[in-house]
Amino acid sequence: MSAGTSDKAGILIVDDMEENLVALEAVLGPLGRTLVRAHSGEEALKAMLRQEFAVVLLDVLMPGMDGFETAANIKRLDQTKDVPIILLTGADADADYAYRGYTIGAADFLTKPIDPWLLRTKVNVFLELHRKNSQLAAQKETLGRQLAAERGPAGSPEGVGSGPGRRTADAPGGYEERLAEIVGRLTQAELLLREAGDAEAAGLADRLADLGRGVEGLRGSRGGELGPT
Repeated sequence: MSAGTSDKAGILIVDDMEENLVALEAVLGPLGRTLVRAHSGEEALKAMLRQEFAVVLLDVLMPGMDGFETAANIKRLDQTKDVPIILLTGADADADYAYRGYTIGAADFLTKPIDPWLLRTKVNVFLELHRKNSQLAAQKETLGRQLAAERGPAGSPEGVGSGPGRRTADAPGGYEERLAEIVGRLTQAELLLREAGDAEAAGLADRLADLGRGVEGLRGSRGGELGPT
């Protein structure tokens, strides 16, 4: 998933009441993302299998498949399980609605009438998190291609550079430079995630930091092997 793809990820709004969908479109329109309507849980699931969404706004009280059941189905599918869900419900909602929503895996829970500024702010946080996750995925894909190209089709290290004087990846300098570049990219991705200020992003950043330390360890062990005895 590229950063360009992340900019095209839309927002899915799900509500059986037409006036509520119109209101949500009016509030979220200034964010500049494609807004897709669904009038039922069934429509929402079909839409999510057709295209990519950065966040879903899901009404709880709907006939047939209600919001809780829809959210549970979204979280069961590998293709959609990581899409954040904001549950929406009326002011007369049961006290346990929020608990049920978070148990299913919803990222947030808002009670109507919803403050437009608050809703835009929350949705924008998820849009930004989606963008940063997409950047991280793109960087990971690029690194994978670079490393695969250097190792060659048979898995043996390929030369770095070109011409008679090129260095092979087995040369100490070649590996040191490549590992240093990987550490740099991991650090950059880690910082992007920490800027998101989200618990999930922080967890990913911690894992990237651990991976970076592991790569640093490889640099040290390789240097020890190739250094003077």
